[in-house]
Amino acid sequence: MSEMTLVGLRVVLEVARTGSFSAAAERLGYTQSAVSRQVAITEKVAGTPLFERHARGVRPTAAGDVLVRHAGRLIEGVAAADQELAGLRDRLAGRLVVGGFPTATAVLLPRALARLLAAHPGLQIQLLEGSTPTQLKALRRGRMEVAILATGAGLPTYDLDGLKLTELDSGLGAGVAVAESHPFAAREWVEPDDLVDQTWVVGERAGDSPEFGAWPGAGEAKIAFAVRDWPTRFGLVAAGLGIALVPGVAAASVPRGVRWIPVRDLRGGLRRTAWAATDASPSAAALAMVRALEAEVGVSRRSR
Repeated sequence: MSEMTLVGLRVVLEVARTGSFSAAAERLGYTQSAVSRQVAITEKVAGTPLFERHARGVRPTAAGDVLVRHAGRLIEGVAAADQELAGLRDRLAGRLVVGGFPTATAVLLPRALARLLAAHPGLQIQLLEGSTPTQLKALRRGRMEVAILATGAGLPTYDLDGLKLTELDSGLGAGVAVAESHPFAAREWVEPDDLVDQTWVVGERAGDSPEFGAWPGAGEAKIAFAVRDWPTRFGLVAAGLGIALVPGVAAASVPRGVRWIPVRDLRGGLRRTAWAATDASPSAAALAMVRALEAEVGVSRRSR
């Protein structure tokens, strides 16, 4: 007697979620005929139709609803078992402390961590957000294994002696976050001179680093708000109450209602190089983290 398969259950679940055989095929990477075949096989084993057609696609029958509910639990259970088994097989396990400067922890570091944990689920990550000097202090005291640092014009010259440095990305530019209703929102880029007379939303620590303030050299800045957190800055920007400087490494973090526009500054005053720093003899887990960061930067470069 035929039995239900995980493939068939995944197909049925995806058809129910999307309401369409073709959409399910696209999501799963199958042909539509393969999806239809798996549904037919599963219906034969169930002994009853699982879907009924309507004008806009398909929807589960009562039997289909029952199977979908159980299929979701089964597939989640199998995924959890796979992850636990992978952790047992994985030689990399234990605690890894990773840090990054605030804009690096917005996009780059979370995506790299997801990549790392997919390959090494036995690791337990502690994430610290801090300025480059704070991270360097933690790294040298052995409280952190991997730190994402930034160097460039306008930043202090840090003592990096004795550390193993891996360049992640160089020439990282910056841009401005503007409301979708702002005149800049329709442009591909702006120049520093365009930023003169703009109203700015800045960080409370604007004196610590150029990234927290208005664009340097754009005239005497009119500061509307100085706030601590990035979500608040973006909220004020989305409401049309000012624009904000956002480094390119965090461009993908701008929320709905906000657009990031690169600033074409030939002087390169805000260009940065991002580095992954470890001690001179990094652990296998730290090296895996660095490789995940390099891989994520490669993906980011290809999408630019």
